[in-house]
Amino acid sequence: MIRSGHIDSFTRDRLPPPEQMPDFSYDRPELTYPERLNAAAALLDVWRERGWDERPCVIGNDDVWSYGRFRDTVDRIARLLTERFGIVPGNRVLVRGTNTPMLAACWLAVLKAGAVVVPTMPLLRATELESIIERAAVSLALCDARFAKDLNGAAESMGGGMPVVTFNGGDLEGWLEETEAGFAVVDTAADDVALIAFTSGTTGKPKATAHFHRDLLAVADLSPQSLLRTGGDDVFCGTPSLAFAYGQGGMLLFPLRVGASVVLLDRATPERLLEVTAKHKATVMFTVPTVYRAMTARIEEDASLAEGLRTLRACVSAGEPLPATTLEGWQAVTGMEILDSFGTTEMLNAVLHSPPGAVRPGATGMVVPGYEARVVDDSLTPLPPGQIGRLAVRGPTGCIYLDDPRQENYVQGGWNLTGDAFRMDEDGYFWYHARTDDLIVSAGYKISGLEVEDVLLGHEAVEECAVIAAPDPLRGSIPKAFIVTRDGVRPSDDLAERLQCYVKDRIAPYKYPRAVEFLEQLPRTETGKIQRYKLRQREWVENED
Repeated sequence: MIRSGHIDSFTRDRLPPPEQMPDFSYDRPELTYPERLNAAAALLDVWRERGWDERPCVIGNDDVWSYGRFRDTVDRIARLLTERFGIVPGNRVLVRGTNTPMLAACWLAVLKAGAVVVPTMPLLRATELESIIERAAVSLALCDARFAKDLNGAAESMGGGMPVVTFNGGDLEGWLEETEAGFAVVDTAADDVALIAFTSGTTGKPKATAHFHRDLLAVADLSPQSLLRTGGDDVFCGTPSLAFAYGQGGMLLFPLRVGASVVLLDRATPERLLEVTAKHKATVMFTVPTVYRAMTARIEEDASLAEGLRTLRACVSAGEPLPATTLEGWQAVTGMEILDSFGTTEMLNAVLHSPPGAVRPGATGMVVPGYEARVVDDSLTPLPPGQIGRLAVRGPTGCIYLDDPRQENYVQGGWNLTGDAFRMDEDGYFWYHARTDDLIVSAGYKISGLEVEDVLLGHEAVEECAVIAAPDPLRGSIPKAFIVTRDGVRPSDDLAERLQCYVKDRIAPYKYPRAVEFLEQLPRTETGKIQRYKLRQREWVENED
């Protein structure tokens, strides 16, 4: 490892042992980084040297921040952190808020000061925040004033030792006016931890994943540029939160790396996304399948809304598998394809991505240049095309859990095992089937719940659905569908039977949901991902009772 720039060695002391670390590869020219590297300086200071201070950088609700203004704000916050609050390199700083220019400035200021940013969702409650503060040993928090109540409560319950600095209506802006401009970037190593990202909890207790300064650049130097061909004239937009990897890439790292601008949505609704795309002539969009479906419905109601999307040249999806019906519906009303992608918090961003102009409906995509991916069995032996197995990935980023025994489950033989079941076809396209825990094995048949969900979503009565393995005394387990109906549709036994027949008419009959239950809503994480494990746990607990 390179000599660390951290004075506080908390993160480096808690890295996995060498034998549990993933294999890293940097065999592409764009992945050549110096040993001394601070990601914030690489993302911002380079544009000052190019004379781009007047170019638009981050766009908020009512204001456009230039690169000069944004960098100056980042520098002042970094100076405030170090001079007023005594933050030293390696300290952890929690950031909390919805997507705004000031949140983005806080995020990068923490990095520039040599500290470690710990992003959190604004909707987390005090007890959830307490766990993060304790596990990351947070020294200070920067919080949007509108979301300070729970954070203050968490800090007080833990003894009140962690200062909470508020912005967007708090103390920070006033202090910045009194803070001298300019900041000498802290000299950090390329493999110093820059970010602690907590997983979204789709499979239970969130894990603390660490990422180095070089990782933040690597994800911005691969898929956005090699596949999306992003450049300085692009305008990025989307709904992912800066609290999570998808948003950190698409809403911060990707645009800043190429000198582009980004629209940050304080209220991430489908209606607002349609509005800002048209207003700011956005060219690249990042959102989730649910939002694409909602925007499709709005455009079906008002076809003129499609005119506001004419500047878009790339629409990216992640967070949840993209159903073929969602892709086809979007194409029908806009004429544009959606590029599905797959990444994890552990890998920091996309490792699989649909190639522009060569989308296969239902397929996630091909491996992102710079990574290797294969489908393997439990002994890590590669499986032939067409067989379902475990996804194994390696490349310039990888899983690094801080002080967590689950590291040895995720990283094996240098490969990152994402916990997802895929198959690969003869052409190298990867097809998602389920979380490995969600793969349904019924009477010897392997059934993809996702495939059944995709069929059900094509029925006019279905708004949302989730299909999981429910226990069965004869078959071991059976596919069970949890259905949220569209407005005005009344759940009934007759509707359940019609949905079962609908599936049997469209895919192999053994895959149809042998049980159907109607819910008012599906359990979801803060990022909107369906928590199928909660549905599965409920079924198996009830069966035991």
